[in-house]
Amino acid sequence: MPFKDVLIALSTYPDPTPFVAIDQGTDFAATFNARISAIACAIEVRAPGHVLADTLLGFSTMAAAVTQKSAQQAEALLRVFEETARKRGVFQERILEHCLVTEVPNLLTQYARTKDLSIVPVPEEGLHDQWYAESVIFGSGRPTLVMPHTKKRSFPLNAVLIAWDFSRPAARAVADALPILRQAKKTSILIVTNEKNLDSDHLGSELQKHLQCHGIEAVLETVDAGGRSIGDVLRNSVESKNADLLVMGAFGHSRIRDFVLGGATKSIIAQPPIPIFLSH
Repeated sequence: MPFKDVLIALSTYPDPTPFVAIDQGTDFAATFNARISAIACAIEVRAPGHVLADTLLGFSTMAAAVTQKSAQQAEALLRVFEETARKRGVFQERILEHCLVTEVPNLLTQYARTKDLSIVPVPEEGLHDQWYAESVIFGSGRPTLVMPHTKKRSFPLNAVLIAWDFSRPAARAVADALPILRQAKKTSILIVTNEKNLDSDHLGSELQKHLQCHGIEAVLETVDAGGRSIGDVLRNSVESKNADLLVMGAFGHSRIRDFVLGGATKSIIAQPPIPIFLSH
């Protein structure tokens, strides 16, 4: 299915999404001739009801300041998004919501369910953004593009790497990523051995043949984990191949708003080395 309706999530708390992420998101939309919407949540912080504590510590004043700052950052982000998206001819909609920080993941997930793809920028130390990304990945039923905060303003697709382990999530990710793989100048399939039991004896040749049916010539590579974590192997492969995008399945499930993630998923989302295309 082509990407025609894309959503980018812009964070306003505690730190705003950098404007460069807006450039990357709109560049991605332009590459696929898609329309892109942006959602920003102005976070509302409520002071505790204890009058004495509020008087002594000034919670009400601090809460009002944080709420105002988040609203200002939301408006600034959406304004820049609309200007950038209109210049590239990909503007669809700007969405402003007001909610508590605990309500953001569910809100983003609801919007993501009616999009072809959601883009979630994630900084290296952004725990809130990681939480939002995990919620969208596992709750939306749609593919998610997790983007690190970098200085790159464009979204090149010179080299795409597929992390292939024969699993259902990996198969779903490859199917969802076909529009990207068709655009990529080079596609590589990476199979990591001696890291976990693989579900197939056919290596990656069947995936190669499947991609050829879609006009995609992929190079197959098998790497021995050699005692390394799957996350470290993927990072090393991304660096050695100078990959622009990593396609992989997302492993995990939610337990009362807490996510139990697979090793590779947890490692990659926490510190994405490059944009990561994930499906669950």
